[in-house]
Amino acid sequence: MWGGQMIWLKQMPKLTKAAPINRLLIIGLGSIGRRHLAFARKLLPEATIAVLRHKTGSDIPEYADYIFYTMAEALAFAPQVAVIANPATFHISSAMPLADAGIHTLIEKPISTTTDGVVELLNSFNRTNTVLTIGYNLRFLSSLQKFKSMLDEKKIGEIWSVHSEIGQYLPNWRPDSDYRQSVSARYALGGGVLLELSHELDYLRWIFGEVKWVQAVLARQSDLEVDVEDSAYLTLGFAARNSARSLIATANLDFIRQDTTRSCTAVGKLGSLRWNGIEGTVEFWAPDQQGWQEVYKHQSTRDESYVAQWQHFIDCVERETKPLITGTDGLKVLQIVEAVRLAAKTGNQTQVVNVNAPGD
Repeated sequence: MWGGQMIWLKQMPKLTKAAPINRLLIIGLGSIGRRHLAFARKLLPEATIAVLRHKTGSDIPEYADYIFYTMAEALAFAPQVAVIANPATFHISSAMPLADAGIHTLIEKPISTTTDGVVELLNSFNRTNTVLTIGYNLRFLSSLQKFKSMLDEKKIGEIWSVHSEIGQYLPNWRPDSDYRQSVSARYALGGGVLLELSHELDYLRWIFGEVKWVQAVLARQSDLEVDVEDSAYLTLGFAARNSARSLIATANLDFIRQDTTRSCTAVGKLGSLRWNGIEGTVEFWAPDQQGWQEVYKHQSTRDESYVAQWQHFIDCVERETKPLITGTDGLKVLQIVEAVRLAAKTGNQTQVVNVNAPGD
C-alpha cells in the first residue's frame, strides 16, 4: 500500500507556499488530535489528510486518508501544513523536521515542557520562512477579545490590579477515559496545571504585557491519582507601561474545582471589568452604580474558538500573513512557567529571564 502511495505522490505537482491547502498532516491522535482531524476535514473537505501516530497496526481513523508510523513516511507525503497534537514532551522533536522541510505548523499548547531547544526551533521556522503558530485558542473567543478591547480603550482607566482564575475537576474533563492515564495527570508527558492550563498565562501576557517577576506556590491539594501539581497560586508582576506603578496580578489554576470556572477581573481607576469565560460575558462595575452591568455576551460553542483558530491558520498560510499567536509567544509562556517553578521551589520572588528569541 505504501509503495502505491509513493508512486501517487511522485506524480503530484510541486505546490508553492501560498497555494491552496490540499495536503495536511496530524501528529498525535489523542483527544485533541482527533478534534483537530475533525476540524481539518470540516474546513478542508477536499484535502488529503494523513495521521502520524506511534501505535502501529491501527486502522485509518475517521476523516483521514492515510496513517503513517514514522516521520520519514510523513515527510515523504509532503504535507503543506501540519498540526502537532502529541504530548508536549515530544513537540520539539516532532516540529524540527517539519521546520527544516518548510511545512507550516500549528503546535498545540504548550510549545514544549521547557525552553530547551525552543529558540533553535524558532530559528529553523524563520530560516525556511514558514508559518508557526501555537494553539492558545482562547485568544479567538469573542468575549475575551471584547474584554481586551475595552481595557485597551481605557473603559476602567488605569488598571490597578488583576485576578485570573481557572478551575475544573480533572476526572470530568474527558468522562469517557481514565484521567489517570491522561497527559494532564502525568509528569512524563508534560502534565500538571501549570502547562495544561497555560492558556491563562498566554492571555494575561496578551492583554496586560510582559511579565517581569513571579511568586508562586505549586501543590497537590487533592486526592487525585496524579504525579503533578493539581493547584497553582501565582502572583505576577508586569512591566510598567504608562505609570510608575507596575501592575500586579494573581492567577489561580487548578484541576480540583467541581464548579467549573474561568474568569478574569481587572480593577481600575474608573471601575472594574470582569470576563466570564464559561458564560461568555463581559461585565462592568462603575463607581456610580450598585452592581455589575453586562456589556457583552456571546456563549461560544465548545468548538468555536478552535474553528476560528483553524481558519486563522489557513489564512496565514494561504495569504502569507503573521499569525496572532507566534512561536515567540509560546516561548515567553514557557519562560514564565520556568520562573514559576523556580519561585515555588525557592520560595523567593523570581525574575522572568527572557531568552533572546528570533522575531517571527
